[in-house]
Amino acid sequence: MIPPVSEPYFNIVRLIERMHRHFLDVLRTELRHMDVEDINAVQALLLYNIGEDEVVIRDLKDRGYYHGSNVSYNIKKLTEFDYLTQERCAHDRRSIRLKLTDKGLRLRDGIRDLQQHLAGRVAATPDMSGDLDRAGQTLQQLERIWTDFIRYGRG
Repeated sequence: MIPPVSEPYFNIVRLIERMHRHFLDVLRTELRHMDVEDINAVQALLLYNIGEDEVVIRDLKDRGYYHGSNVSYNIKKLTEFDYLTQERCAHDRRSIRLKLTDKGLRLRDGIRDLQQHLAGRVAATPDMSGDLDRAGQTLQQLERIWTDFIRYGRG
């Protein structure tokens, strides 16, 4: 028999995965609405997370947004389709700075508008704000537990 705390834990792990996939579906729908056909939802989310400032690829990985070679592939595609520019840092030639082009900024603005629209829908739902605060705190605690496991093992 599964201990009582384990079942909610397993449910939340499955829900996190489903929510991420579902959010990518939301982005795909918005991309179609915006007539953006040259990039996918993961690439659009990458642009959104880069934002207005210049960022070094390593920073995206350090923030925990992206892992592995997928980042390099997606950055290459976003550069090819003129959503991003890449420039080697003058003081560290190994580092590459990324910056959104005007086309990338327009797409980022569209995604930001979508997020504001969805946030407005959430705000209009009674009691959801407090529920989101509690859910966010719980997910942050879970993230800390997972991060500690990655860093320190079962200890």
